[in-house]
Amino acid sequence: MAKASLFSSIAITDLETTGTDPRLHEIIEIGLILIDQHSLIILDSLDLKVKPEHIETASESALKLNGYNAIDWQDSISLKETMELYSHKTSGALFCSHNVTFDWSFINEAFHITGVENKMDYHRLDLFTMAWVLLRKSNIEKFSLDKISSFLGLEEEQIPHRAINGARKAYEVLKRLVSST
Repeated sequence: MAKASLFSSIAITDLETTGTDPRLHEIIEIGLILIDQHSLIILDSLDLKVKPEHIETASESALKLNGYNAIDWQDSISLKETMELYSHKTSGALFCSHNVTFDWSFINEAFHITGVENKMDYHRLDLFTMAWVLLRKSNIEKFSLDKISSFLGLEEEQIPHRAINGARKAYEVLKRLVSST
């Protein structure tokens, strides 16, 4: 008899940040596509802009990549409110992203800073690793999300990047990678 899984859903998450250091830089956008682990059907989503508290520490290149400007973020919400919404939607889910080391370090730091409880499973699913295992003998030149997308016949993500678009792209990549096995 098959053992029951610890998680029922997968929380495909993409972030836009003000830089690469989770202790110095901030999350300014979270995109989430929550899917059923068996059927891969979308169960829910979340698309939030986060109000930065220390925009002065931001990297110019990060802000250019994600198109941050004060006008588009004027209705953004606090990191604490963001993490409360994210925690509620991802309860019991498996965290998944294209670059788990990067995205998880920011999410983990945000849970720590805000005091919001992380209710997700402790395992992580990294699309980069999945793609490398499944495509390493192909002629793919690089394992960025855009290059994997192109290789799999999907369009690359538009610039400026948006977290929800990155999460949707990661979802499409996950479906193609799983269907190829």
